[in-house]
Amino acid sequence: MESTLQAEPRNETGKGAAHRLRASGRVPGVVYGHGVEPTPIHVSALDLLHLFHQSGGGSVLVDLKLDGREYLTIAREIQRDLIRGRFIHVDLMAVRRDEKITVNVELHEVGDAAGVHAGGVIEHHLREVELQCLPADVPERIEFDISALQVGDAVRVGDLTPPDGVELLTDADTMVLAIVEPAVMDVELDLGVAGEEAAEAEPEAEAA
Repeated sequence: MESTLQAEPRNETGKGAAHRLRASGRVPGVVYGHGVEPTPIHVSALDLLHLFHQSGGGSVLVDLKLDGREYLTIAREIQRDLIRGRFIHVDLMAVRRDEKITVNVELHEVGDAAGVHAGGVIEHHLREVELQCLPADVPERIEFDISALQVGDAVRVGDLTPPDGVELLTDADTMVLAIVEPAVMDVELDLGVAGEEAAEAEPEAEAA
């Protein structure tokens, strides 16, 4: 998916300047990468929200317009205030359409595991995977079906099927998730009465 975003150069830096930008509905950020010196920018918080809402939270190519020029970029890091639900900072990396890039993409399981219906629970080990591909081929996420998994089964990176043109870089043996028995917490019942614990025996009184 590809979207357009208008940016303005950011002349002031520091926490105070960033706070003022956010208060005015702007999000501080930086653009860097292919053919671009690291440049502080700020963008509309509303435009940024629409952009990532349209992408469903996945990776998205951004045609960034800045000072009369346009850069093909991809979001590398997005900082959000989870309590207030607002954007804090965004890093955009300039890329070329004909050069592969390395990015992290979210993993997303689909289906209901048979092992869960049998009483097991899903134990997650990995939430995203590193991959390499052309910018236009970056998937929003990597999906995999867990419907057939029984208790004791697991999914590793090598079990994932990436889209055409996408190479997974994360080690194939890395665990993604497993269906395990629910943890059983052993609770020891202390039926003893205070003072009943074994104590060091007092020395016997000497015979008179």
